Amino acid sequence: MWRRNKKGEQKAIVVGPWGGHRGTNWDDRSYDGVREITLMHARCINSIRVAYDKNGKPITAKKHGGVGGVKIAEIKLQFPDEFLTTVTGHYFPMVHGGSQVTRSLTFKGNWSPFGPFGVEEGTLFFFPTEGGQIIGFKGRGGWYLDAIGFHIAKIETPKVEQKAPQRFNRGFASTISFAAPRDKSTKSPA
Repeated sequence: MWRRNKKGEQKAIVVGPWGGHRGTNWDDRSYDGVREITLMHARCINSIRVAYDKNGKPITAKKHGGVGGVKIAEIKLQFPDEFLTTVTGHYFPMVHGGSQVTRSLTFKGNWSPFGPFGVEEGTLFFFPTEGGQIIGFKGRGGWYLDAIGFHIAKIETPKVEQKAPQRFNRGFASTISFAAPRDKSTKSPA
């Protein structure tokens, strides 16, 4: 499922968007991860603004959606240790016969959940990344956040052997102890 480009670098997979078909398309693209999400919401998600990480520096994207919403939600992740793994939400028209908009969003990180924000009403969407993390957002926006989608990438976890001092790398099958080495001149009690 995870792809690499010609240079062997990991490529993000783009999924979605879920929601309505109105509004202007937007795409924040892919970054190293998500640092912060700001939502304006009430009866729906009015707007979203995301701060990403790129090479250790914060990059704040444009706000997408409208100017309404009486509640503000600021989600601050402990990047790089904390990252987004799952997003669920609902989309449904605000008025009878109107176009569908994003009514609610709930985010789940590897440490904790955030939300729900907005009103959980309408068609449910559920997107778990299963071994990946969300590294970018895309969608459509007008007066509201009409639709939302994601850029995902495989979670890159450093191997324990790479972090361990070289003298501990040899001969350990499943665990590595970081205790101080024993002095070989003293014998342990039998």
